[in-house]
Amino acid sequence: MNEQELCRKRLIDLSKQANRKGIVLFSDFLNLNERNIYHQCKKYFETTTKSYGGIEFAERQMIAFLPDALSYDWNYPISTLQITPVHPKFAEKLGHRDILGSVMQLGIDRAKLGDILIREDTYVLICEKSVASYFMENLTQIRHTAVRLTEAEIVETEFLQHFVEKEGTITSNRLDAVIACAFRLSRSQSLALIRGEKVFVNGALTLNPSTALNGDEIISVRGSGRFLYQGVYGESQKGRLKIKYKIYGN
Repeated sequence: MNEQELCRKRLIDLSKQANRKGIVLFSDFLNLNERNIYHQCKKYFETTTKSYGGIEFAERQMIAFLPDALSYDWNYPISTLQITPVHPKFAEKLGHRDILGSVMQLGIDRAKLGDILIREDTYVLICEKSVASYFMENLTQIRHTAVRLTEAEIVETEFLQHFVEKEGTITSNRLDAVIACAFRLSRSQSLALIRGEKVFVNGALTLNPSTALNGDEIISVRGSGRFLYQGVYGESQKGRLKIKYKIYGN
C-alpha cells in the first residue's frame, strides 16, 4: 500500500471511529498533497469535517472529524510556540529551513508540525499540543543562535501572516490567467504549472486551467508561493477584468 492509499485509509478510519465513538477525532497536520486526498475522500466520511492550521490561511492543516451526536465543546489540539533568541544582540537571521532543520533533528514526525511563521525577527512554530512541551524543553539552539520557546496566543501570531495587496488585469476569470497575473508569468508558463500538478485551490489539486474562480480562494503554487484571490472588481477601458489579490510572504 503506497503513501496516498495509507493517507486515504487513515482519514476514512478516523471518520468511522469518530462516528462510532461519538467523539471528535483529529488528523495530524496534512500537507498540500494530503489535503488533496482529504478532499477526494469526503464522500466516504461518516462525519462532517472541519480543517484548520492554527491560523487563517495556513498551508498545513489538521482535520477535525465531527460526529452528528456531538454533545460537547471542543478545540483543535494545536499549540503556537514563539521562538526567541536568548541573546538578541548576537542572534543570527534565521530562515524557514533553519528552524525546520533544527526541529527535525529532535526526531519528531513532520506530521506533528504545522506552518512556521517568520516576519522580521519574530519566529513562530505551530505544532500539535502533544509535542509542545518537548520542543520547549529540547529546542535550545538553531544554527549558532541560542533560543527559548514560549507558548503564544494564536491571535498574537496573526500579524505574521504577511499579505501584500496587489491588483492586475486579466482577459478572463480562469485559473491559468489569474496565476499568470499574480506571479508575472506567461500563459504557457501558468499552464505548465497546472499540468505539472503544482497548483492547489483551497487545498485541492486542480488540473483544469479553465477553472473559473469566484473570489476568496487560496491558490498555492508549489515552488512559487501562494496568494488569496479576492475576485473581479471592475473592467478596464479595453474590456479587461480588474482583479485584486494578496500575495503571501514572510
